[in-house]
Order: sequence, then structure tokens, then C-alpha cells
Amino acid sequence: MKSLVSLTLLIGMTSCGGSSKNEYLALSSTNEIEVVYQDPQAKLLLEKHCNVCHSPTAPQGEGRIAPPMVAVKMHYIEKYPKKDDFVKAMIDFVNRPSEEASLMPGAVRKFGLMPYQQFPNGSITEIASYLYDYTIESPIWFPSHWEKMGKGRFKQKGAKENVKGRQDGSHYMKQSWETKGLEIALKTKEILGKELMGTIQKNGVLNALEFCSTNAIPITDSVGVVNGVSIKRISDRNRNSLNKASEMETRYIHQFQSDMQSGIEPQPIVEMSKDQVQFYYPIMTNSMCLQCHGETEKIRPEVYHKIKELYPLDLAFGYTENQVRGIWSILFPLKNK
Repeated sequence: MKSLVSLTLLIGMTSCGGSSKNEYLALSSTNEIEVVYQDPQAKLLLEKHCNVCHSPTAPQGEGRIAPPMVAVKMHYIEKYPKKDDFVKAMIDFVNRPSEEASLMPGAVRKFGLMPYQQFPNGSITEIASYLYDYTIESPIWFPSHWEKMGKGRFKQKGAKENVKGRQDGSHYMKQSWETKGLEIALKTKEILGKELMGTIQKNGVLNALEFCSTNAIPITDSVGVVNGVSIKRISDRNRNSLNKASEMETRYIHQFQSDMQSGIEPQPIVEMSKDQVQFYYPIMTNSMCLQCHGETEKIRPEVYHKIKELYPLDLAFGYTENQVRGIWSILFPLKNK
């Protein structure tokens, strides 16, 4: 089902694949902008681009690396109750994050300022519109936390309750292979990201390198075991030799890279046979990744030397933000189906 959103403003857009940092939607003759988004797609954009850090399931205390997305939504709706103002404010902050513009100074003090990141064309508008329109998943602890802050009774604005977001087993089995693979990839990314960010915050980047070298593959494997699948993170410019892409996988990586350069939101690749389903989806860089995967002259010397010590044949340097660094490869066995 498509929802039409009329915005009475000029919206600055963040481009993931394009060369410019901002793109703009043109005003119509009636000074209105009509944004069309699909509910399921917007939900996936929220999960892909936001929930890794703004997890709705991470505990309130140690282990959380950013406030839950419902907290962000509540603060923005409190100040911007009209939808066009709400969407514009969220876009403005994502395009130009700063402590002065933040509506959550306590979260900035606790977690640090959200870094600038690029997103696929139109994604911020779709995510912000979806946040405003729908009731999204909230941590169990958040309603009482909201009330303790003196905000009154917690009531999430959103005329539409997204029951699609409830991941019970019966619904999970009915979903497409693309959605199943994406859910598992995003969950693995969330777990790895939480562990990595926690290590960086507590012990610094050097210790995070040690953590990755010994724990990244076992953690990935454990998520696979829980879900009954095989999960790999593959790259054509691998750091660990165990993550080296095959010739076919390299072609898929190049296909995703081409899509991103064209400003196209990547779609999962699924290959089915009688015995198995193979899922592929891109792994994207962000500012956190660049501490260890960026251009060599921008990586701290002690970090660079530690990387070369751990991975003498490393190829995973030279990236900038929002580039395809590799792919998720998830294998679903079908022998017992």
C-alpha cells in the first residue's frame, strides 16, 4: 500500500550514491511536495539504516550505543507536532548533525554526537515519514523512562500500528527469502556493531582490532547456528583471508557498487535451488568503519601498524563513507523443508 505525504517545504536530501552531499526536491506550482513511499520498504530502510545503533531491543544500560529510535521520534514529535516540520527537522539534523541542533543533549553527553552519514536517495524522507505515520517498536523499559523524565504518560503518535514489525515465528515463516535474509544480516550487523562500539568506547580502537580478529567470525557463526543458516561476510578486498570473495561473489560486489554509484537502493540477490537458498546483500562503510578501513594516511599510525601486524596481507584499506566494502552471504539449507 502506498501512502502519499504532502510536504509544504523544500527538503534537503542526503545522497548515498551521488556525488553531491545534498539533493533537493523541487516545489510544485502549488508549493507542495508529494512524497510517495511504500510502507514495507520504509520499514526496511529504518531497520537497515537506523536500528543497528538505535536498537529497539538493546538494554537500557551497558551495551547500548545510541538511544532507541522511538526516543528520537518522541523528542522530535514533541517539538515538531506537524508532519512537514517533523520530517524537515529530521532531514536537517541528519544532513548536518551538531550539538546545537540536537534535541537530545543528554544522549549526546552519554553516547556522543551522531556522525554525518550518507544515505540512499530519498531514504531520510521515507524513514522520517514512516516514523511519523506509524507506531514503531519500543523497548520495554522506555515508557517508564519517558514518564520519569517528566514527559507525562507515554503515548506514541502514529495512526497506523505496524504489526508487520512483530517478528513472531508464524509470520517469520511466511516472509520472502529476501526479507528473511535481510533480517538475519541486519541482526548480525547489530550484534557485531554493538560489541565493536562497546569495545571502542571502553578500550579504544587498538583493542577493538584485537576483538575483531578473534571474535568477529565466531559471533557471526553463532548467529548462523541460532537461525539454522550459514553466514559469511565476504569482500573482494578482504582483511581476513577467510573472508575472500570468489569470482562470482566479486561480480555481485561490483554489481552492488554500481547500484550505489547510480543512487539505486540495493536489493537483495537470492539464488534458489532444490537443496538451498543463497542470499547476498552489501556491507556498507560508515564513519566508524573508516577508523580501520579508511584511506591509509587518515588512519592513526598505531592503528595502521596494529592492522598490519594482525593481517600482513590486508587489502581492506582506502574506503570512504558509504561504499560497498563487501557482501553478506547467507545460505539457507532446504533439505529438511
